[in-house]
Amino acid sequence: MEEVHVEVRDVAPGLWLWRGPYPDGHSGHGWGPVVASTCIEAGGETILLDPLAPVAGAGGAAQVWQRLDARPPTVVAVLKPDHVRDVDLFARRYVARAFGPWVFFPDDVPQTRLEPLDPGSQLPGGLVALYDGRGRNETPLWLPEQRALVFADALTAPGDGELRVWATPWHDARTLPALRALLQLPFEHVIVSHGEPVHDRAAYERALTLPPWGG
Repeated sequence: MEEVHVEVRDVAPGLWLWRGPYPDGHSGHGWGPVVASTCIEAGGETILLDPLAPVAGAGGAAQVWQRLDARPPTVVAVLKPDHVRDVDLFARRYVARAFGPWVFFPDDVPQTRLEPLDPGSQLPGGLVALYDGRGRNETPLWLPEQRALVFADALTAPGDGELRVWATPWHDARTLPALRALLQLPFEHVIVSHGEPVHDRAAYERALTLPPWGG
């Protein structure tokens, strides 16, 4: 049996992530079973974005829990309806405020009551929800202290790890204008859930010129 490992990666001061597989493999969707969960320390808050609990017994899992227990999360946020993951577990364990979309898929609704997260709204810690133009109820976040953007699925980096925009039928009309508008923000880091998780501003700019992924 292949050994399961959880990777922990520091991106910038107050910004780190862990990557691990879904317990059920989450295979057959074209982007692989390993996903990233993001942790931010800002404005006196510890915020988790789209967190997935590390697989019990996996290498590196203990390190994730030790870091979280040392700086207990105060906020948990779901950035997209199909990224519910383990928001209930983290909200209960740390008695954290939870935020997320207005709607969810019928077979994947969190038990935790989530405060609404809309483009333009601000989370504790100063994180700002953004508009991505994709019409998928996703709210990427701007992290001013870390000069970073965090996406659920608007951008992805499967296969060779090159950052790409995830395709929509209105890619040119709506998605690209919205994503280009984010270039007004002075970000240096870009974090995505699927594939290679950490990218820089140049990779983001390049992604806007490439054919969309999955189109």
